[in-house]
Amino acid sequence: MNISFRTLLGGLLATTLGASLLVQADSPQGQAERLAERLAVNGQPMPVQSVSETPVAGFFEVLLETGERFYSDAEGRHFLVGDLYENGEQGLVNLTEQGRNGERAARLAEVPEAERVIFRGAGESRAELVVFTDTTCPYCRQLHEEVPRLNELGIEVHYLAFPRTGMNAEGARILQQIWCDANPSEAMSSAKRQESLSGAANCDNPVEAQYHLGLELGVQGTPAIVLPDGRLVPGYVPAERLAAMLGIEG
Repeated sequence: MNISFRTLLGGLLATTLGASLLVQADSPQGQAERLAERLAVNGQPMPVQSVSETPVAGFFEVLLETGERFYSDAEGRHFLVGDLYENGEQGLVNLTEQGRNGERAARLAEVPEAERVIFRGAGESRAELVVFTDTTCPYCRQLHEEVPRLNELGIEVHYLAFPRTGMNAEGARILQQIWCDANPSEAMSSAKRQESLSGAANCDNPVEAQYHLGLELGVQGTPAIVLPDGRLVPGYVPAERLAAMLGIEG
């Protein structure tokens, strides 16, 4: 039986293409795509936002639309919940937190300036800090005393609201008064001095949305300072130390 060269070539190409597709399907990217489609619990699909590779062969990082994350094998049968660390030459590195940093910076970049209470210096801006704050928090008041020095160093302070005891607390009402004020920065400073505010708290304001954003980004208390690269620094930090963390010399 005579077999033409064209037939042989066609068969060879089909075999090569099939093998290529099989390799692609078995690649980490292919496994991640299939995992995103099959992840379910009790027959209910999970709200998967993304699935990405990890340095651990056969395990993938799963990010849900709720902001929660965990690790799964390629079949979606075994899950690990917690942070993934790399033990390398620089010691323990929290790879999970590194991922959170990028997402945190991206989410905060979506918050328009009109919804922030901003303190800027007169000179050139060299860096920007986002601070989740609550005027009933003593350490927030202490940090606010550092704002003039931060501004002198060229560091802008962008406040977002985070009523630490919830939206039904007095702190939430005060924050709403600040965001409803015609001069929010002045109202913020007054509230941080524990002066009473007389303005309304029922305007259309972003306080509740920012509170939920903070929870989503891992804020657990105030003040919560977010550096430009998305790193979350909890608690009060003096101005000079913050400047050093930003690579700014006084």
